[in-house]
Amino acid sequence: MAETPLHFKTITELAEQIKSKALSPVELTEAMLNRILAQDGHYKSYATVMAEQARSSAQAAERDIAAGSYLGPLHGVPIAVKDLCSTKGVATMGATKALKDHVPDFDCTVVERLNAAGAVILGKLNLTEGAMAGYNPEFQVPVNPWGSDLWSGASSSGSGVATAAGLCYGSLGSDTGGSIRFPSAACGIVGIKPTWGRVSRYGVLALAESLDHIGPMTRSAADAGIMLQAIAGLDPNDPTTLPAPVPDMLEGIDGGVRGLRIGLDENYVTEHTDFELAESVLAGIKLMEGLGAVIIPIQMPDMSEYMEAWGELCSAEALAAHQATYPSRRDDYGPWFRNWLDLGATVTGAQYARANNVRSACRGLLNNVFQDIDVIGCPTMTTPPFPITLEEMYGPTFLLENPYWGWFTVPYDFSGAPSISLPCGQNSDGLPLSIQFVGKHLSEQLLCRVGHNFEQNTPWHELRPDIE
Repeated sequence: MAETPLHFKTITELAEQIKSKALSPVELTEAMLNRILAQDGHYKSYATVMAEQARSSAQAAERDIAAGSYLGPLHGVPIAVKDLCSTKGVATMGATKALKDHVPDFDCTVVERLNAAGAVILGKLNLTEGAMAGYNPEFQVPVNPWGSDLWSGASSSGSGVATAAGLCYGSLGSDTGGSIRFPSAACGIVGIKPTWGRVSRYGVLALAESLDHIGPMTRSAADAGIMLQAIAGLDPNDPTTLPAPVPDMLEGIDGGVRGLRIGLDENYVTEHTDFELAESVLAGIKLMEGLGAVIIPIQMPDMSEYMEAWGELCSAEALAAHQATYPSRRDDYGPWFRNWLDLGATVTGAQYARANNVRSACRGLLNNVFQDIDVIGCPTMTTPPFPITLEEMYGPTFLLENPYWGWFTVPYDFSGAPSISLPCGQNSDGLPLSIQFVGKHLSEQLLCRVGHNFEQNTPWHELRPDIE
């Protein structure tokens, strides 16, 4: 088998070489910066490349490691963050003209923690405007490395593209209705949406504060665990963070899945899902059964009502998040997000209360589903990555006509349950397909083990787009 190119190595592989001093963080960072310079003009994943800061971080990492002060598996590894994450002295724009000149004077908590782990932050990654579905016409749309005419996922699209195209070794995304998991699925990588409150949101531009989650996007489940380990935990600056201790996400990762109880509702998996994708997901769950997992039939609640409630909650909370610039700078927003804020302005208090009650009901129903199982197995998206034009993505109505766009994602933003999205196959056009395992609250360590064991027994995590 051909040697994996350096830019497609996993964090796990790099960490071993960096720790042993066989690989220089300075040389690794320079190679990645050169690759970004050569390739990202096409892929458009970066909003801002932090070249000098990255070089300085790499030099510090190299000095510390040489002196015997090795901080762990992110030390000296080049990664990137979504351009919602405040970075001191660097523009944090949220892909909207209204914030184009916004330069924070502090680092958000997740950036602070990545720096403390010794990671080398290469830059800030492009996204949809305000972290919703459409793009502001003044910002670039990231290009899916599996095909330039294909959707690259929702708001964390730059994170998905950069990680899949070998333009960073891992990235941070955010997920309010699916935006870690959609680009992970569309770009053929791994994404973890943690339990709500597991990761601090302090200093991260909000879309909808009661729904927003921050999490890792990587090329393996172990890598996702490494990044999550670095950013998780209680934060005094974010009172919504959970006080529960953060376990070692890689402890027991090779322990297998014998006895793991996987809940499966075949109707939920197949009813609104592309046939090849559904078959691939069912085959993946069957494979886990062959490894010793126990498949337990479940009945998922009807999700139809929850989708409408999500729109009311998200648009109203987005309005609150943008009160400093909307409506005073309404014309600086692109057509999609401007319409979303306009919608939020029409949501009454009674409507918001009703939607919040629906969310509580959804959370309760899903808690009941988990009584006799450890994880739910299902797709991440209802389709493989699909053809899309720039005009559609810059326009005012993209995704709104599809009532099932968040069928497998929104319920777990409502409930705050953690999930992992993994490549699970290719369709007849060679495009990546993805499976999702949803866990109980604070079960990220288990999800890393489930994902790792799935990868160890399938070839799909080794798939790469046909690029240099």
